[in-house]
Amino acid sequence: MSESSVLNQGQLFKPSAEFTANAHISSEAQYQEMYKKSIEQPEQFWAEVAENFTWFKKWDKVLDWSDKPFAKWFVNGKTNIAYNCLDRQIAEGNGDKVAYYWVGEPVDERVTLTYNQLHEEVCKFANVLKSRGVAKGDRVAIYLPMVPELVISMLACARIGAIHSIIFAGFSSAAIADRVTDSTCKMVITSDGAYRRGKVLDLKSIVDEGLDATDCVEDVIVVQRTNSEVTMKEGRDIWYHEMMAEASTDCPAEEMDAEDPLFILYTSGSTGKPKGIQHNTGGYMVGSYLTTKYVFDLKPDDIYWCTADIGWITGHSYITYGPLNNGATSVMYEGAPNFPAENRFWDIIEEHKVSIFYTAPTAIRAFEKWGEEHITKHDISSLRLLGTVGEPISPETWNWYNRIIGQEKCPIVDTWWQTETGSIMIAPLPGIQTNKPGSATRPFFGIDVGIVNEKGEDVADNEAGLLVIKQPWPSMVRTLWNDSGRFKETYWERFEKQGYYLAGDGAMRDSDGCHWILGRIDDVINVSGHRMSTMEVESALISHELVKETAVVGFKHDLKGQGIAAFVTLAAGTEMNDETRKALRNHVRKEIGAIASPDKIYMAEGLPKTRSGKIMRRLLRQIADGEEISGDTSTIEDPSVLETLAKQEG
Repeated sequence: MSESSVLNQGQLFKPSAEFTANAHISSEAQYQEMYKKSIEQPEQFWAEVAENFTWFKKWDKVLDWSDKPFAKWFVNGKTNIAYNCLDRQIAEGNGDKVAYYWVGEPVDERVTLTYNQLHEEVCKFANVLKSRGVAKGDRVAIYLPMVPELVISMLACARIGAIHSIIFAGFSSAAIADRVTDSTCKMVITSDGAYRRGKVLDLKSIVDEGLDATDCVEDVIVVQRTNSEVTMKEGRDIWYHEMMAEASTDCPAEEMDAEDPLFILYTSGSTGKPKGIQHNTGGYMVGSYLTTKYVFDLKPDDIYWCTADIGWITGHSYITYGPLNNGATSVMYEGAPNFPAENRFWDIIEEHKVSIFYTAPTAIRAFEKWGEEHITKHDISSLRLLGTVGEPISPETWNWYNRIIGQEKCPIVDTWWQTETGSIMIAPLPGIQTNKPGSATRPFFGIDVGIVNEKGEDVADNEAGLLVIKQPWPSMVRTLWNDSGRFKETYWERFEKQGYYLAGDGAMRDSDGCHWILGRIDDVINVSGHRMSTMEVESALISHELVKETAVVGFKHDLKGQGIAAFVTLAAGTEMNDETRKALRNHVRKEIGAIASPDKIYMAEGLPKTRSGKIMRRLLRQIADGEEISGDTSTIEDPSVLETLAKQEG
């Protein structure tokens, strides 16, 4: 995104006076005072936040940053995050309050769990884990669909001090084997199957195949979800419901050191070997709690829905730990957004009177493509705040989201953060921030954001650079499981002298202090020596009236070094022909310049996406380079789109 793109902001959006008056952060002066304290006196600031929790023993020191880059937060403090999510809430009078409204993909399935009921189920399953020999520090892999047992399992692990490693229930058997082996998991929790667009996926057989390649797992606990016929291995496999029927509801929470590992979550690495991101108990608890409260302006009577899968960090922080530590009521949905029809989300919002809705730009573009008629036939007036996560959102998509879903009355919190950061880093505070569509706006409390050049020097406003975080924050990644060397090399080595965390994203700060995320550093195309963000080209294309969705990648070019390939989904009734391609290239020339004009333009009825909505750009690069599709494609939502794209000439 160029300087001119950022400065061409279009309409600005302020929250209503009524929203501001009732918001947790309701004035610019309040934000500035709190932010200044969080940066200049971070230990005092975070200590005051941590006082909201139950500590079995208070910390001796808030932050130990002596062994960089290995931070320690709330040193020697003793607590338990599951205790704070459940027991503390019950003690504060929330026992009969609904924790989750669970909605199954089959349209008639509903489960309501109060804090009391969730506490009981978690204690029972924690006792099941203990009865199978799982103890503090043991690793437990969880490979489940979006069912209540997923939340119950992770909280049960946390209650007894076991380290959970949740594997998205769309990954292949090889991915399971890699993750289970790397963290030497003692147990796997899975289900007989999962529903996806009316079909039953056989999760159990995928787990069985994965475990053939590793020998560390002693038990597999199987949740009965689809009543599918599965093979149970004698001596290893156990039914969840049978174990729960005999379990006690009395399970004291284990006293955990603030720096004890809470979970491992594997994320993709550039080398192909997944990175085991390790988050620890105390700091992660505090960071996920405070961001949930302030970014979503969460109130006791809100009905909150984050549409992510718990297999990703968004689900960890903003379906489970953040909302529960705030005593929130959440919606949790099992299935696809367009099953049995494209109005499923809006039907759920109307039914449960959802007030806060947090989803991904990819999903928003799909909603737009499916048509407004699926939305307008529902009463979604209960919504008061919207959010986006997962990728930068284009101004065009932002404006559609604001107009159609937000009905021009809901502030939108466009959030930037990562698996590694644990919680939201840059986002508007909805009661005070004037929104600029496409900008994540300003840093959250305690987050010292820098935009620097290759030498680590701050760049001027409106100049693109590397996004870094200049000082530690509580929910930060502590290390990579069993690979501290790679941890230092990946995130800290480049700016080791300054002590900066390298986020891996390019960014720009405008003259108002608002931040614009330009995409991954490796999503920069170098055309004849000119570097540009793929997002900039995508933003130009999406602003054309014929374009509904697009993804841009670089490909090998004999003359330029790299060329630009655009995969474009067109408006209904539009053909991709020479005239259309010419119109799109001319539009990009007008918006950015001739250097950004795509060399190849593919017609994409759909883009290769994971089930969480992420576009798999690696596969698009292979298509643009004319290569055979290689690597793991098991997470693609619709594999047929690859075949269609691969047959085309751009």
